[in-house]
Parts: sequence; C-alpha cells; structure tokens
Amino acid sequence: MLEELLAAGVATVSASLVYAASAARVVKQYERGVVFRLGRLHGEPRSPGFTMVMPLVDRMRKVNMQIVTMPVPAQEGITRDNVTVRVDAVVYFKVVDAANAIVQVEDYRFAVSQMAQTSLRSIIGKSDLDDLLSNREKLNQGLELMIDSPAIGWGVQIDRVEIKDVSLPETMKRSMARQAEADRERRARVINADAELQASKKLAEAAKQMSEQPAALQLRLLQTVVAVAAEKNSTLVLPFPVELLRFLERAAQQQAPTPRS
Repeated sequence: MLEELLAAGVATVSASLVYAASAARVVKQYERGVVFRLGRLHGEPRSPGFTMVMPLVDRMRKVNMQIVTMPVPAQEGITRDNVTVRVDAVVYFKVVDAANAIVQVEDYRFAVSQMAQTSLRSIIGKSDLDDLLSNREKLNQGLELMIDSPAIGWGVQIDRVEIKDVSLPETMKRSMARQAEADRERRARVINADAELQASKKLAEAAKQMSEQPAALQLRLLQTVVAVAAEKNSTLVLPFPVELLRFLERAAQQQAPTPRS
C-alpha cells in the first residue's frame, strides 16, 4: 500500500512538473506576449518577466517592441518635371500595440515595407527634381505622414523616415554640371566687372588728386621705379609722363632770372 501511495505521489509530482514546464513562459524586457485561448485573444498582452499559460489551450506569440530599421528598396519613377530618378529610403518604426500588430494585420513588417515603397513612388511623382535634391526634410515629413496613417490601425508607429539617396541618369548629371559651371562663370564675370568699376572710380579719384598736386605724380613715379628695381631686372624701363616734363618746365621758368634792361 505504501509503495502504491509513493508511486502515485511520484507520478503526481512528475505530472505537475511537466505541466509547469509546459505552462511556463519568459517574456523579455523588449517583448510583449499576446495570448490566444482557443483561438481568441485573451486579456492584455503579458508584461516582461515570468508568466504562465494553459498548455494545449493557450498559445502565446511574442512581439518585439524595439525600434525596427527597415531599408526601402530603390524605387524608380518620373518626377513632376519629367526626370527619371531612382530613390531609396529607410524607415524607423516600432510596435506600440502588440495585440493589434498580431490581430489586425497578417505580417506588419511586410505591410510597412509595401506601404513605404508605394508612398515613396507617390512622393517621387508629386515632387520636382530640385525638391528631391535640396528639400528632403519636407519630403521626409510627407512620406512619414503617408506611411503612418494606415500603420496606426496596425498598432505600429512610424518613428522616422529618411530619403537616403537620389540617383540621376548620366545625361542629367552632365547637364547639371554644365549648368553649375555656367552659373559660376557668370558670377565670376559679374564679380570681375564690379571690381573693374570700383577700381576705375578709385583711379579717377587718384588722377583728380594728382592733377591738383603735380608733385604727387613725381612721387608715384619714384615709387614705381623702386617697385620695379626690387625685382633685380637687368633692364629698367622708366616711363616718363608728359605732365612731369611740364611741371619741370614751369619750375625752371619760375627759377630763371629775369633779364635786365
């Protein structure tokens, strides 16, 4: 009798251990456990830590709540100004409602990926090439709004969307390079013309000042000679202005003695 009771106790303990082992579940810190009892959603998602489910009756699916980084494959399209481009992007999203992410959509990752590709194609068709190249922040916001609107019902929140790269045809790259080169050349010519205008004004002021003081012209000539001589040239060409000859002639006439009668 004692042996039968002992065997029954051992069997009961073994069954309890087997039951506990099959019912025990561990949910990690970044996960939530969604429990289905006989195919129906049962209660709120299980929090991180140790939890128990009913074997053969309950089935628990774990949902990752971390931010997911999903690259969007490059999409080719025609912009509003009829330029063919290839644009790729990256989407950052996370699950905020584990139950809806399992119940409302079959595969929320695949759904977000397809929605991102469709929205990216739509953004390409609605935008100009200049917007894709220089106004990406506004396009990122529009793309995020287009993806986030249906994703809310799936228990998914779009954290951020970034356009990574815009690929242009080689002919368009050459055209843009020629345009940029022509624009730089135009600005260089404008700057040179403005510099010539300013220099001509300063030279006119200097000429006016020297005409009032002929001695200033002689000093300027001596400065030019010093500057040329500093180069250690074997031949020195000395310009001699006519105004200086006239100045010397007038000075000589003033110093010449008047003849006596």
